[in-house]
Amino acid sequence: MNNRVIYVVSDSVGETAELVVKAAISQFNGYAAGTMIKRIPYVEDKTTLEEVVSYAQMDGAIICFTLVVPELRNYLIQLAAVRKVPVHDIIGPLIDKMETSYGIQAKYEPGRVRKLDEDYFKKVEAIEFAVKYDDGRDPRGLLKADIILIGVSRTSKTPLSQYLAHKRFKVANVPIVPEVEPPEELFKIPAKKCIGLRISAEKLNNIRRERLKSLGLNDQAIYANINRINEEIAYFDKVVERIGCSVIDVSNKAVEETANIIQTIMSK
Repeated sequence: MNNRVIYVVSDSVGETAELVVKAAISQFNGYAAGTMIKRIPYVEDKTTLEEVVSYAQMDGAIICFTLVVPELRNYLIQLAAVRKVPVHDIIGPLIDKMETSYGIQAKYEPGRVRKLDEDYFKKVEAIEFAVKYDDGRDPRGLLKADIILIGVSRTSKTPLSQYLAHKRFKVANVPIVPEVEPPEELFKIPAKKCIGLRISAEKLNNIRRERLKSLGLNDQAIYANINRINEEIAYFDKVVERIGCSVIDVSNKAVEETANIIQTIMSK
């Protein structure tokens, strides 16, 4: 295998095929260092395949490929057979086997793995964004967010942020407290991006009292005082009126239900 060439041909980036080839080469100990891999990505026409086969013939090379379009795949196999160039189809036989076993038709669309990867990383980025800009930690995040949730304490802002992040939305949330002026960035964003989370005073009183009990604290603290809660809600109403944003009553809604309403609002 010393000083040998392997052409890696793909109708996408070719990373998958190259990894497989490298894994195979690694089984030949010291000979791996003398093997050159030439990646030919984004192959979409027969002319390119003809050139690759011609070069591979001159180099005495092997062609390993991931071509999902049947026409190009078959053409390469036939052309290589005529030129006596060894070829290895990495993905084709598996696709054929799956079609036969599952009784369904493949998409035959190049680059779908990369699209899946991009979707995954977009979700991870959204989750990291929600953590970074949770609870009003950095007001600058409001200008970068897809959705901004505002509400008094214990209105499920954080769980909602995480749930929506898994739907690929970048979400920031801001707690509304009478003694603290909302960040100025909140009034610079389009009102459509902002969602107010309202809750009834009675429901919030129950939630906060249970929260204090779970922490081993006195449930009669000011945090759960009904007069204080009414004051917070009244201040919240003034803030959302100033912004002019949509408001959702979350008093008796599960996180999933509220998230669906938010997604509907965002899609309009």
